[in-house]
Amino acid sequence: MKKRYAALIVAGAVFTAAMAVFPPSTGKMKNKDSYAVCEKTYIDADGAKLGMVIKGRTQGSPVLLLLGGGPGIPEYLLETEYPGGLDDIFTVCMPSYRGTGLSYEKHTDESTMTNEQYLKDAEAVTDYLRERFGQDRIYLMSHSFGTQVGLPLAAAHPEKFEAYIAMGLVCDQPRSEQAAYRYMLDKAEGSLKKELEQYGSLFDGEPKEFSADDPLAKKYLAKTRDKAMHRLGVGTTRDMDSVISGLFFPSLRMTEFTQKERINIWRGKVFSDKCAANRLSFRAEDEVQRLEIPFYVFAGKYDRTTDYDLQREYFDFVSADVKGFYTFEDSAHSPVFEQPDLAKKILAGDVLNGRTSLSDDA
Repeated sequence: MKKRYAALIVAGAVFTAAMAVFPPSTGKMKNKDSYAVCEKTYIDADGAKLGMVIKGRTQGSPVLLLLGGGPGIPEYLLETEYPGGLDDIFTVCMPSYRGTGLSYEKHTDESTMTNEQYLKDAEAVTDYLRERFGQDRIYLMSHSFGTQVGLPLAAAHPEKFEAYIAMGLVCDQPRSEQAAYRYMLDKAEGSLKKELEQYGSLFDGEPKEFSADDPLAKKYLAKTRDKAMHRLGVGTTRDMDSVISGLFFPSLRMTEFTQKERINIWRGKVFSDKCAANRLSFRAEDEVQRLEIPFYVFAGKYDRTTDYDLQREYFDFVSADVKGFYTFEDSAHSPVFEQPDLAKKILAGDVLNGRTSLSDDA
């Protein structure tokens, strides 16, 4: 009898822990604050079903399309863990790239997981938002990998956007990865430094793209890179210790996604890691030399995921009639979510008014 009770207690404890880590949910959006828009929705685009979250406090507020990083990690997850308050100013749309997050479908064609297709999909979402909310031009923001999509989109279709805001701008990733490795090797101590030293041959000589067939590069990307960045405070955020504690476990607790949708975040992440082979070949200077709309860069001083200095270098290179560079002194790769009050001040004061009075160079 005692053994049976003990077994029941253990089973109950395991069940309770499982529910705390991975709670059941209907996946419905919670609208406790009476948002004008608060929903998950889907559109069909070029053979795929694209899912997105749309939130905005005020009817008729300007629309912001926010293209997230990864590809694979929903920007809405960061917004949940580190509220940026963008929906205080905008009606914000956060889509998932095809094959990832809310857009995950197991039959997705791997050959469509390219920057070019993501750009077409982002344009389809743009047109949907413009028509739905009756705004000829909307605002475009992109984060990290999303800048590889957002930057060419803003350049190709200035008639659809009021302004473009880049956060964690991807400029020249081979150079960025080399700079990040040398920075981390210099700052690391003990076992972390020894682990990093194993990968020195990847960064000898001129910066180069990682080969998908190089087992050392695979090991570095899968095991050491993100661990070192987050331990040293130069990864996703200054205070995120690891992707596991900072993103993975929180994603399993997002009750505005169903259990299946939460699992699909990581199915899609694995899928996109295999397929999005052209992520590291993007060079901003080759893609876009001029923007016909106001261009803003939000750069974290401690960003080593996409090197801060390279972001400034590209900003100085690109031509735009209105452009502003903003250094977030206490941020790494996600300044809107790390210093939200400053970001909102810039968005409301400069971006919505097409000026740069708060920029570094003002």
